[in-house]
Amino acid sequence: MSNSRWFKVLTLALYALAFFSLGIYVHGALTRPSTTGSSLAGGVPVPSPPPTSKGGGAAPENPFVRVAEMVTPAVVNISTVTTGKGRTPTEQFRPFGNDPFFRDFFDRFFEGMPRRRRQTSLGSGLIIDKSGLILTNNHVIKDADEITVKFANNKEAKGKIVGTDPKTDLAVIRVSTTEDLPVVALGNSDALHVGEWAIAIGNPFGLDHTLTVGVISATGRSEVGIAAYENFIQTDASINPGNSGGPLLNIRGEVIGINTAIVASGQGIGFAIPVNMARKVMEDLVRKGKVTRGWLGVGIQSLTPELAKSFGVGADEGILVNQVMPKSPAEAAGLKTGDLILSVDGKPVKDPRELQRIIGDAEIGKSIEFTILRDKARQTVKVHVGEMPAS
Repeated sequence: MSNSRWFKVLTLALYALAFFSLGIYVHGALTRPSTTGSSLAGGVPVPSPPPTSKGGGAAPENPFVRVAEMVTPAVVNISTVTTGKGRTPTEQFRPFGNDPFFRDFFDRFFEGMPRRRRQTSLGSGLIIDKSGLILTNNHVIKDADEITVKFANNKEAKGKIVGTDPKTDLAVIRVSTTEDLPVVALGNSDALHVGEWAIAIGNPFGLDHTLTVGVISATGRSEVGIAAYENFIQTDASINPGNSGGPLLNIRGEVIGINTAIVASGQGIGFAIPVNMARKVMEDLVRKGKVTRGWLGVGIQSLTPELAKSFGVGADEGILVNQVMPKSPAEAAGLKTGDLILSVDGKPVKDPRELQRIIGDAEIGKSIEFTILRDKARQTVKVHVGEMPAS
């Protein structure tokens, strides 16, 4: 073989070796793990590993996950024990009714047996102050002889009632603690819109710290028959027995309501007390141990179509005064039976429950201006709000 031919073969072999080595180098550069998070491979940044949460997984981007992690530590499980007088054992187990012979026999047989019964209940609550104040429903702790509060870290403490308000079904209890507790952030329930996200956290059927998600179905629900003062938020977020007293939250993790009740015959119909109503109640309970409300001393009713026609107004253009109580703020101001209240401080009122809430929330002694219709003539009456009697 000539020298020129050998030279060509050697040259091709060297080129092949060079390309093979270059291929190995490029492959290694493309597949080598990045240690800085900013290495380039073919001009494309190699992303750094995602941040990790305390559990070791990726940090949550889902807002529901963030709300759960933020609020769950401030939601508690409340269990109560009520010991009350019940029927005697002989009254429960008399198989022959009230026959004197058998009645005496069973009375002697069961003599000395306990005549008290023990009941337990379960609900939820939210920590509103780091010193140990907890807001819940009144019906959760009603008539309780013992209250046990279980925290998210499974620690337990005995609860003591600070104050209750059956008219709104709210209560505040306190636990003793030597360390600051996590607290919830309170939102603004007056700013709610139908269709917003709603998140409920509680202990349904004893299942600790269950989170459910839905939307705000309606606001201002009344005549539900749960409490004297009703202005409920309606939601389709699942609320079950044990959720009572737990928070209803917005997507930012702020409390917008206190979960209270469901419609047992329907699905996806739950009710929560607006946090703005709850805020005033709990402040009164903490400061005074009771709730003080404004009072006029009138009986009121909605207009019927016939009454509206007789007044010459629309069916929803006012509230009729059907009673004025003696020595009441209303009597002192000159309100009379048959007056039609059209507005309060310039705001039209159409629903008796709306007027009840306005007066109940008013500061004691405050002067309120009513526009009324009397003898088909409009008049202005100023009333100084009194304090609702205890009875």
